[in-house]
Amino acid sequence: MEYRRPQWLMNVKQLFSLKGKVIVVTGGSGNYGQCIVEGLAEADATVITTSRRLESALKTAHHFRGKGLDVTAMEVDQAEAESVERLSGKIREVYGRLDGFVNNAVSRPMKGYGAPIAEFDESMKTNATGMVNLLRQMTELIAASGGGSVINIASMMGMFGPDLSNYEGTENMGDLPPDYFFHNAGLINLNRYMAKMNRGKNVRFNCISPGGLFNNQPEVFVRNYCKKVPLNRMANQDDIKGLVVLLASEAGAYINGENILMDGGMNA
Repeated sequence: MEYRRPQWLMNVKQLFSLKGKVIVVTGGSGNYGQCIVEGLAEADATVITTSRRLESALKTAHHFRGKGLDVTAMEVDQAEAESVERLSGKIREVYGRLDGFVNNAVSRPMKGYGAPIAEFDESMKTNATGMVNLLRQMTELIAASGGGSVINIASMMGMFGPDLSNYEGTENMGDLPPDYFFHNAGLINLNRYMAKMNRGKNVRFNCISPGGLFNNQPEVFVRNYCKKVPLNRMANQDDIKGLVVLLASEAGAYINGENILMDGGMNA
């Protein structure tokens, strides 16, 4: 029997296009955040980059608009419910829809294993309670717009315990805070939960767990790290861009509830 190509199938360039899509990226001024904002905007999305400090988001948006990309800034402090409500309302007012959300913002009050327990409490206010509140509200906006994509940015350290040998020969790098591991591990399973709990709403939930991004770390750390990676390098600023565009676009329309480890094969 002859196979007939359905008329609704798209060209691969159309599948990856984000033209006409409105996507929020929290923490868009951070190291990975800027890569994500750039990649989505390069795929023709309208990107809203957010920060607790509006001036930081404005600086990021200005930088990318200078490259001809459609990036605008909004303020949100996800630890404050009123701030999350204001963001949601402003998106409705300005755009009338939301097609995607990259859950990338994070707070790092704890600086090591022995940090005061009050700092763990502070971390959870932002990275757990506040994040879930923001995630639910952005999900409802996307569902009300007809569906779309939620991308949660976790870490490979939410999947594995710390490899302390990476820090041998460094100073002040091996005292790792427990909230980072707790938050990222929880986010990976929360992603699966959200995929199941929002069935029937045409909203997809996927998680990316990146490895280390090169950011001019001490040479000894980079050497320790890279010798464990089959690709013999840390992540660069382009590595996450294509993956985020895949998950945000129609090219990833049947990927849902997944956690993708992006570590260059380090944990293969």
